[in-house]
Amino acid sequence: MHMSRKFLVPAVAVALAATLGAARAEDYPGRPVRIVIPFAPGGSNDIVGRLIGEELTKRLGQPFIVDNRGGAGGTIGTEVVAKARPDGYTLLLISTPHTANSTLYKKLSYDPAKDFSPVARLATAPLLVSVYPGLPVKTLSDLISYAKANPGKLNYVSSGVGSSQHLVSELFEIRAGISMTHVPYKGAGAALTDVAAGHAQVSVGTVLQALPHVKANRLRPLAVSGPKRQPVLPDVPTVQEAGLPGYDGDNWWGILAPAGTPPAIVDKLSKAIGDILAQPDMRQRLEAESASVAYLSPEPFGKFLAGETTKWAELIKRLGIQAD
Repeated sequence: MHMSRKFLVPAVAVALAATLGAARAEDYPGRPVRIVIPFAPGGSNDIVGRLIGEELTKRLGQPFIVDNRGGAGGTIGTEVVAKARPDGYTLLLISTPHTANSTLYKKLSYDPAKDFSPVARLATAPLLVSVYPGLPVKTLSDLISYAKANPGKLNYVSSGVGSSQHLVSELFEIRAGISMTHVPYKGAGAALTDVAAGHAQVSVGTVLQALPHVKANRLRPLAVSGPKRQPVLPDVPTVQEAGLPGYDGDNWWGILAPAGTPPAIVDKLSKAIGDILAQPDMRQRLEAESASVAYLSPEPFGKFLAGETTKWAELIKRLGIQAD
């Protein structure tokens, strides 16, 4: 009898916890929910975060409020969520840098993997390889040939050391077997402006940010990453079509919750997000931002994050990049 009680108590505790978790999920959300975006307003992270926040507000009946906490490559806002109560009322919008920061920063106050619960991947967006129009290249193959013939003479821009633009550009160099000089800026806008002016020659960045310069003939688009051409640039080939298979540097976005958030709440959020992303209107709104729906539920999203972390860690260690 003593042994029965010994095993009965934990079993009852587990059952009670599951019942309470389900009850909390049924009532969730009972007040406004904060979505922390660890970057300044106005960029692609902000656009995607606000889109999903608006739709979650409509679907779940409580305001999902965006809170921009930019700085230090996204680590400041991320720390806020890592230390938040795991009750589903503080969420984090992440993108590519999240999976690189554990290697880029030696003194993080949080663990990007252990301190968070994956909720859902939202979308992916291709990158555009573009050049200063005065450069004597018309195609991606031309660029690679020119770079090989002139090692170190081409400059490529990024929005800062360790930024996603920096990392995907380094990955492009490795895949293409070329060497260029990195010129970091304080933001993607200034970086692209300098390429358009001829102060630098190459950019590997989001289609959305480069598009105004392309339309004004200030940048020459050479190729887009991803499996298909972009509707806004139908004549621009994919990187694979242009002769460089295996380049997988697309940007992506997802939602995390603090570790310990009740699984029933995580599942409720994830299913709501999946339903939202399945709507044709939401797909169209994302496509207008040159992004595509790429929903993943918690478990496959967690595996995706692990793979991304490994990919960027190998690159960062190989190149000796450090952000702090």
